[in-house]
Amino acid sequence: MTPAQFIALWQNNPFTERAGAQGHFDDLCELLGVDKPRDPDNYCFERGAGKASGGDGWADVWKRGHFGWENKRPGRDLRAALKQLTDYSLELENPPLLVVSDREIIEIHTAFTGYPDQPRRIAIADLSQPENLQTLRWVFTEPEKLRPVKSLAAITEEAAGQFGALAETLRKRGLESQPVAHFLIQCLFCMFAEDEGLLPRGIFTGLLAKAPTIRRAPRTG
Repeated sequence: MTPAQFIALWQNNPFTERAGAQGHFDDLCELLGVDKPRDPDNYCFERGAGKASGGDGWADVWKRGHFGWENKRPGRDLRAALKQLTDYSLELENPPLLVVSDREIIEIHTAFTGYPDQPRRIAIADLSQPENLQTLRWVFTEPEKLRPVKSLAAITEEAAGQFGALAETLRKRGLESQPVAHFLIQCLFCMFAEDEGLLPRGIFTGLLAKAPTIRRAPRTG
């Protein structure tokens, strides 16, 4: 199957979630030249799993040591699908990749221990691009290729250094240490709230980008 054939078949496809999920996945395997899920112990459709919040469910596709995959019909909330898949993660032996798809979009989320999620979003219309096909092949064959470059520890250390440098710059402008620390903590909370959806995405970072440079007025007298 070629990218053009796959796109023609599945773009704007009217199948329901249940009717289209396995056919879409099998055709994707054909497109990528990888095995289809036919091994109930290692790589299969509808892998049963207990939810972290209680109750039972299943991942639409699971490959041991590679990924859990949740399929939805076009237009469904992929964030909710990711939450659903995350609930199964422990029972799925903590796969390094969590993938959600509504057949129009494929989102690949990294779940390597000690590393941040570095999501990749591939639209069906862009499947003809070689780099997108390669990324998807790695999901099936070499998930380690998608491990983020920096660990959480390295990112935390780098961010701490940047905040420390910013604090020192503000103190050199004549500001007292306590107000500076309070201001930076507020900034840190706003960035966290934006990442977690407690604030609209981009509202705080956009405000910072638009803010004029603040210069301390020269002292007189």
